[in-house]
Amino acid sequence: MTHTNPLLAALHLASPALPVGGFAYSQGLEQAVEDRWVTSMEQAYVWIRDVMVLSLARQELPLWLASHRAVIAQDWLALREANAVLFALRETAEFRLESIQMGHSMAKLFKQWQGGTALLELTDLNWVYPSAHAALSAVSGIDEQMALTAYLWSWVENQSIAAVKIIPLGQIDGQILLHRLKADIESAIQTALSITAEDIGSAAVGLSIASARHESQYSRLFRS
Repeated sequence: MTHTNPLLAALHLASPALPVGGFAYSQGLEQAVEDRWVTSMEQAYVWIRDVMVLSLARQELPLWLASHRAVIAQDWLALREANAVLFALRETAEFRLESIQMGHSMAKLFKQWQGGTALLELTDLNWVYPSAHAALSAVSGIDEQMALTAYLWSWVENQSIAAVKIIPLGQIDGQILLHRLKADIESAIQTALSITAEDIGSAAVGLSIASARHESQYSRLFRS
C-alpha cells in the first residue's frame, strides 16, 4: 500500500464508516436523558462540552498523546504503560466494554495500514481504543494535533448524533451543536497539551454514575 496523505488518513480515522462501532455508544448520555438531566439542545451542549473539556481533556487525551509519542519514539514500554492506565481509568463495566471492543476493532485495521505491521507485533497488548487510535495515527504520519482533532471530532459527532436520536433533536439542532463544539475541541486539545503526566486526572462522578445506572436501564438504544 502507498502511504496516504496525512490529512486523508486523519479524515479516514474520523470517518463514521470506520468499522469500530463508536455509533453503538452514548457514553452515559442516554442515561442522562432518561434521568432528565439533558432535555434540550442547550443542555446537550453543556453535557457534551463538559465531558470533553473537564474529563477527556484532563485524563484521556494526555494519555492519547503519550501513546502517540511512544509510537513515534518506538518506545513500546511507554505505549504499554499508557494503554494499561487508560484501561484502569475506565470506571464502569460499560466504559471498559466500550473501550476494549473499539480497541479490538481498531487493531483489526492495523494490517491494512502502512507501518501497521509494527503494531501487529505487540501481540501481548490488549488494546483500548484511545491508544489504538493514537498508534495508528502515528504510523500513518499524522501529527499529534491533527490526529487528536480527528479523534475528538469523531467523538463529538457520535455524541451529537446520540443527542439527536434520544432527546430527540432535529437535524438542524444537531448541526448547531457541532458548530458550537468546534471551539471547545480546540480548547480541549490545548488543555491536553498543557497537562504533565503528574497532573493527569479527572473526577467526573456524575458521568460515572450515569454510565453505571445505564447498565440496568430498562429500555435503551445504546450499549453505554
